[in-house]
This record gives sequence, C-alpha cells and structure tokens, in this order.
Amino acid sequence: MRNRQSQDSRTATPHFARETAEKASVKSLRGSASLHENALLDALDKVIESYYLETREGLFFAVKGLEHPPDRIISVVRYAPDPENGNREKGGITYRRLYHFPEQEQFLHSSYPHFLAYDPVFQKILQSVPKSTVQRVYDPRRRLQEMAQTNPGMAVEEDAVAFAKLLQRESGVPLSDIGISGSLLIGLHTEHSDLDISVFGAWGCRTVYVTLQKLLDSGSVEDLRRLEMDGIEELYSHRVVDPNIPFGEFAPLEKSKICQGSFRRRPYFIRFIREAREAGDPYGTVQYTPLGRATITAVIDDDQEAIFTPCRYALTNVRVLEGSPAAVTEIISFRGRFCEQARKGDIVAAAGTAEQIESSTGIRYRLLLGNSTEDHMVVRR
Repeated sequence: MRNRQSQDSRTATPHFARETAEKASVKSLRGSASLHENALLDALDKVIESYYLETREGLFFAVKGLEHPPDRIISVVRYAPDPENGNREKGGITYRRLYHFPEQEQFLHSSYPHFLAYDPVFQKILQSVPKSTVQRVYDPRRRLQEMAQTNPGMAVEEDAVAFAKLLQRESGVPLSDIGISGSLLIGLHTEHSDLDISVFGAWGCRTVYVTLQKLLDSGSVEDLRRLEMDGIEELYSHRVVDPNIPFGEFAPLEKSKICQGSFRRRPYFIRFIREAREAGDPYGTVQYTPLGRATITAVIDDDQEAIFTPCRYALTNVRVLEGSPAAVTEIISFRGRFCEQARKGDIVAAAGTAEQIESSTGIRYRLLLGNSTEDHMVVRR
C-alpha cells in the first residue's frame, strides 16, 4: 500500500504544479475564513520545531523541522484520546502518549489515515497535519511568558520557569528567545514530567549552550547537574535496541552532553532551534530522494551544527559497510537524541537512510537518522 501510494503520487502531478495548487488552496481558505480562522492560519505560517498542534479530532502533534508544505505541517502525533489506556488528563479527557514512530504510524494508519501523506519534496509518506484540521497552535515562547507571569499551580511548572530564568539570567539571552515544549506546553504534564526547554535563534542557542556548559563544569549551581547513572540507564532501556551498542559506550557519551541533565532533580532536555529564516533552503527548493538503508563508518569533519535540532555532522573518510553505496558527505537527524553525538575528529559508525539531495548547486548525499529504531551513531575509540 505504501509503495503504491508513493508511486501514484509521484506520477500524478509535477511538483511545481502541485505546490501552486496547494498555495491556491490555502489562499482560498483565507478568503472564506473568519477572523479567528485567519489568525490561526497566520499562526500556522510561523510554526517550527518545538511547537505543538491540536487537531479537531483531539490529537496533539509535535512539529518537526523548519520547512513545511504550503497546506500541511510536518509533525508527529504525540498524544491521543484513550479512556482505557491513557494516563494524562486535560479537560475531562484522558490521553496516552505515542513515542515511537512505528506505534505512531500504525495508530494513524488504522484510525486517522489523512494525517499520513506523500510529500513530493521528501518523496516519502510523512506524518503531517493539514492546516484545515488544526484547532489550536501551541507556541513555546508564549507559553513560557504566560507561566512566568502567573503563580505556578504545580511544582513542575515552578521548576520550568526557574530553569528558563536561570538560563536567561546567566547567558543574557532574552527570555523571549526561550520557550517551554512537551507536555508542559499543551497542559498534559504531571508532577513527574520532565523539563522540555527550547531556545530559538542561532546566536541565542550558542550563547545559552556555552553558558550552560560553564555552569555544569563549575558546579556553581547546586540544583543543576549532568545526568546521573540512573537517568542514563533509563535512557538506554528506552532508546537502544541495537545489541551492538553496549552500555559502556552509551553511558559516557550521554553523561557528557550539555543539552540534557537535571535541574532540581528533575530531568531536562534543551532543544536548540534556528529560526526559519536561518534555515537556508525554503521548502520546495531542494529535492530529497530516499535511496535505502546504509551502514557506514566515517570521521567527523565538522560538528558546528551538532547542538541544533535538526543536527548535522559533516563527514570525511566515509566507508560504506552495508546498503546504499551513495557517497554520503553528511549525517543529519531531526531527533534530539542525536544532538552532541560526536565531535570533530571522532570516528563514528552509523546506520540510517541514505538520501540524494538535489538543489540549484548540484547533487550531494546524506545519511538521515531517526526514522527507525535501528538507526544509530556511535563513536568508535
């Protein structure tokens, strides 16, 4: 079914004609919309990684990446109403969390197939939300401002605001460049929820990162710590399915990361996110063609974008061990767990999907990580 849908979509309409039709559809929506609906469409034009969408069906989607089609937002389903198996509640409705891609896609296939659509730019079926189905946009920066201006109702809310203000105070980055994401953003948090913080803009991201590294290294803030061993063990059991990645390799790497740790004994994860205007190629100016799975070894040639979501690593001395023989020059991932995964000069072994990237400057190849539980990148000493 997946292959047939992909092939039919590729031959149905040229990409430029399809995009023109999509833009016309969005323009038509604006023309017939109420003031509230037009405000919602304006908000949708600004969403990037770390935002959430609530659909008319009551589903919550986490937005992925910085580029999106004119009529849809690329995002993954995170929470769905489930009165029998859910453990989060909002507005009298019980929700369950869907974390892994296979679980998400199986759920959408069986119950909400209109949130799975072939994308002519990425040339694959992606989870995405039609703009016409969005009921509400959740803005991480606005949420933090609201929480900072009101009395927190729960300790987790107080901790989130305190952590964000600590980052702002120590780094000098405006609080307006910092946001709250995850369950705290959409009101599905519990007292045991983690702190999901987002920093926006390249300058602010690098400034907060350097500041946080100094704080962790100095130990000057008692409430701020790197991941402890129990937290690393939990990550390992949750993330790693490949027996070739022993805990002894996993633990030191995760403990060294700046983007994750604990604040007031509560785990945190920080996403460092460029603004859309800093992303480079707008949607539709680059064509991506999946070439199949590949396993490689390589040397990290540049790690300047390793802290961002999406993260990128430039490669040299690439050797293909298995799968697609494409001349891969970079590794990229939209999953936060691959941030800070390697440093310049490291030798890595990685498995993911090889892709051809065609733009006005020519053709190059990359390895995309994060769409399969078998994807990995580990440093080989």
